[in-house]
Amino acid sequence: MSRYLTPAKVGLLVLVELYVEEAIPGDAVVPVLSFIASHLTGYDPNGPSTSQAMRWAKAERAVSLVISIKDFEKLLSSYPFLMSLPGKRLWDQFLNKLWGIDSLHALEEFFEHLSSTLPKTKEELRKEGLDPDEPEPGIKLSHNSPLGAFVRRARLEYQRLQFHDCTELWKDFVRYRQPTSHYQKRKNPDFGRYSFDNVLLRGELEDWDVDKVASLASVAYGDMLAGDRTGTLPVSLEDVENLLDFQIEQMQKYGNRIPLEIRHQFHDLLNDTFMIPSLTHYITFLDAWRAGDYPTAFDFLHRYFDYTMHHRDRLFYQYALMNLAVLQADFGCYKEAMTAMLETVATARENRDMTCLNFSLNWLFHFGQAHPDLIRDLQSDNLLGTGKETLAFLRVKAREAGMWTLWSSVLLSEAKLCLINGDSIATTFEHMVRSSQIIVEKNMKGMFGAHLGLSSSLWGRLGLGHLAAASCEIFLRCHTYHSMFDDELKMISRFSLALLEQGKYGEAMEILDKADENSLRSWKPSQYWYKYRGIIRLRRDLHRNNLDGAEQLLDQFLQSKGDDFEPDLAFVIDTAHIDYLTRRGDLSSASDKVDKLISELQDENRDICLRVKALLIKVSLLDHCGRPQRAFSIALRAANLSLRARLISLLWAAIGAISNILVSMGEFEAATQLLTAILPRSLECESPALTAKLYAYLADANMGLAGQESEASKAAIKRRDEYLNRAAMAVQRAFDEYSSIEDITSQCEMMAKKAVIMKVLGDMALAADYASAYVELKKKAESLGLHRGETG
Repeated sequence: MSRYLTPAKVGLLVLVELYVEEAIPGDAVVPVLSFIASHLTGYDPNGPSTSQAMRWAKAERAVSLVISIKDFEKLLSSYPFLMSLPGKRLWDQFLNKLWGIDSLHALEEFFEHLSSTLPKTKEELRKEGLDPDEPEPGIKLSHNSPLGAFVRRARLEYQRLQFHDCTELWKDFVRYRQPTSHYQKRKNPDFGRYSFDNVLLRGELEDWDVDKVASLASVAYGDMLAGDRTGTLPVSLEDVENLLDFQIEQMQKYGNRIPLEIRHQFHDLLNDTFMIPSLTHYITFLDAWRAGDYPTAFDFLHRYFDYTMHHRDRLFYQYALMNLAVLQADFGCYKEAMTAMLETVATARENRDMTCLNFSLNWLFHFGQAHPDLIRDLQSDNLLGTGKETLAFLRVKAREAGMWTLWSSVLLSEAKLCLINGDSIATTFEHMVRSSQIIVEKNMKGMFGAHLGLSSSLWGRLGLGHLAAASCEIFLRCHTYHSMFDDELKMISRFSLALLEQGKYGEAMEILDKADENSLRSWKPSQYWYKYRGIIRLRRDLHRNNLDGAEQLLDQFLQSKGDDFEPDLAFVIDTAHIDYLTRRGDLSSASDKVDKLISELQDENRDICLRVKALLIKVSLLDHCGRPQRAFSIALRAANLSLRARLISLLWAAIGAISNILVSMGEFEAATQLLTAILPRSLECESPALTAKLYAYLADANMGLAGQESEASKAAIKRRDEYLNRAAMAVQRAFDEYSSIEDITSQCEMMAKKAVIMKVLGDMALAADYASAYVELKKKAESLGLHRGETG
């Protein structure tokens, strides 16, 4: 196997020679040069790809060119021959040059003749009696241009080949162009079966012994003449290494697995090589890791780093430990992962590898955020310090070392830590703007996913639902090409949850279905994707009162440990479980689960947003039990925390809960004033469930005010009817919001209230209509609850 030269590169050299000879039509120059550049420099003539499939298609085209000549035919057969001969195409001219190399000697002459494509030096021009200041006629390739460098390296690599390697290259070249022999026979009547080799052809024409010619051809070319195509593929070591580097880059940069077609083609190439690069062990490790095959990934990780340590001492030992730690964390071995990463930190310090050290400390910080119980002892021993100290250290070191990606990531982590702790929003914005400045100045396109994800979370906390969804949509439309699939999947999931909050279940599923199929072949992203689909189905079943279907989904979710989920995702599952228990009427179990959840969030000092949500769930549960006044202090605490951390949507929910408590205490006027003040702002949150609940509280407050008008005067009756009409309008708005999210149980409740209001107003006809509508909704809720299978 040649180190560099292959028959495909000989074909590219023929194209370069045609270009220099000005034998390519004007309309074909750009496509031909783009084709050459795409296989030499990685240039994509189609522009930046927008999908995972198009990126992998580049690798498939590279493999296709190495093993088949058909790519040349696709390129050249659509352009005419420059001499304008009827029926002739550029493909014919290319084949004439290719078949003009009809012997090993002709192949050597071809490489020697390539020097004519390069400009001569001044000394060579003087020796030939030419003026060195006069430019040479025709097109000449600059020595430092991509095409000139390609020609110079090809000539040098051929000169380095030993005779045996030259003959192997010649036989590979003959086998590579042999599929075009049938085309040559149709165009040239004198084309014979030995036309591929001038020596054999002359022997046949000069009346050599036929058997001797056949024996010589058999010895030289094996069974190729009999149509046997089981020979080795004409691949070079550079082709294999380039494909390895490309696959590793795609898997590390974008988090993908190798498509099956490319993997099979690559294995065919490896089977035909006697030297297998050590990187094949690493790529097998990555693929097994993505596939969820822990034993295979563990085995090949050791194989690769055993090989590198054998050749490079302990220089890369810390990277082996780092990969091992990340691998174990992905498969749930958290204590082992933390031990391996701490050893990585120690080894990186010993080797003074700041890149590895900074990455390890950054990983430990994020690991501590997800698993505070495991990292708490380390912080108490002051081995790593607190989260803020770690981030401050990383920010300084990343800036000193010029690690722009880490610097930007640390700034985003500081902004996220501010959000988690409920610190100043201005400080959060400052960190995000500084990170954005680094991303733009250093053109780090892969960081847009993390930045826009945090922006979406910030807008959501500030109660600007439209901006939160817009951040997700901007990323999905503009930045998916340069980002990891994990970032893309998180943004898709976040966007689907935003649609889920608005009751758009079908659209949320469609967004999730847009994820790349090949990327979902990876084990962890696939599990993440399926869990979000399950959450959408679970919410829809709960709202439609399909409690049996919801129970089946919850059983599947609860079988996994809490550590299998991200904190936000685990909280969503817990809240759905509490909602299910409440709808089942098991208020005791729901209360116990809420208390446990609040205690865990408080002990681990989790995100303040999750803690406020848990408090509001406790308030709602006490209201459902008929004891809203017992939740007064909890509601005030939730409102205080929300105001301090600027959790606007939760602030409106807390004030709504306080208003409901005031209604239960008979303070209807105060409740009405609070609700009237917050309802316009709550509409900005684009949360139908929140809006519906606030309108329902407003209806109750107006009903209370109507009940206080006990006088029989006309003014009192008029005021009472006005309050009742306001209550009816509020109930209708609440009903519409509940209808948008298909919450049938709440729709029944609102319809019953409408019937009562109409009865008090004296409109018995409307009251009867609303009562019948309530019965129909009740039947619908019961019928949906019976259909267990309709959870898809």
